[in-house]
Amino acid sequence: MLEIKNLHVTVDGKAILDGLTLSLGAGEVHAIMGPNGSGKSTLAYVLAGREGYQVTEGSITYRGRDLLALAPEERAREGLFLAFQYPVEITGVGTNNFLKAALNAVRRHRQLPELDAMEFLKLIKEKRKLLKIDEEMMRRSLNVGFSGGEKKRNEVLQMALLEPTLAVLDETDSGLDIDALRIVADGVNALRGPERAILMITHYQRLLDYVVPDFVHVLAGGRIVRSGGKELALQLEKEGYGELAARRGAA
Repeated sequence: MLEIKNLHVTVDGKAILDGLTLSLGAGEVHAIMGPNGSGKSTLAYVLAGREGYQVTEGSITYRGRDLLALAPEERAREGLFLAFQYPVEITGVGTNNFLKAALNAVRRHRQLPELDAMEFLKLIKEKRKLLKIDEEMMRRSLNVGFSGGEKKRNEVLQMALLEPTLAVLDETDSGLDIDALRIVADGVNALRGPERAILMITHYQRLLDYVVPDFVHVLAGGRIVRSGGKELALQLEKEGYGELAARRGAA
């Protein structure tokens, strides 16, 4: 589903990714871990098409297409979803209205009929129950006044509605207490399936206790330096990144 080959990325002239190669298949859940400054969020932003991130070498192929040739909105319509580490607040834009507009834009692209107001409200009621989101929260401006946990649950709600084929979760666990983490993890697990790939970016192993990945990758110095299964995350939690980061620096 996603093939990243020898990816080099600079930000403001500074090299961040330095030959990153990674492959995700449909139905797989991958976790990327690494120290601060290793390039984890940069990878997420490049996949989503954020401005200011210059690809100087390498390629990204998504479902057989050149992802880098697509505008950010085209990537979203094609099924790529990014859950932000720090979801933005948009004053004056109701959460329900935002989600309905986003969902219908995707449905138009998929040549499906748009949902009217009643159909949408029925659907979102089903989805928000899983994430313990009450109706009052949906009437508020998007993320305005939301707690950290509410913002992250709202991100997963968007993902549940849009049903992407590639979901990128950029430190979705940051700032969550244990109860909120479990709720968010339940939402992510509900979306696992043979038609969807999930890429989770995280500092800590605790998220992986609840969303168990098929593969774990260590990102250091702008490239993947080690890959393995769930046991690799446990090793990192115990030993830290020091040895792997030092090994990359000496390479």
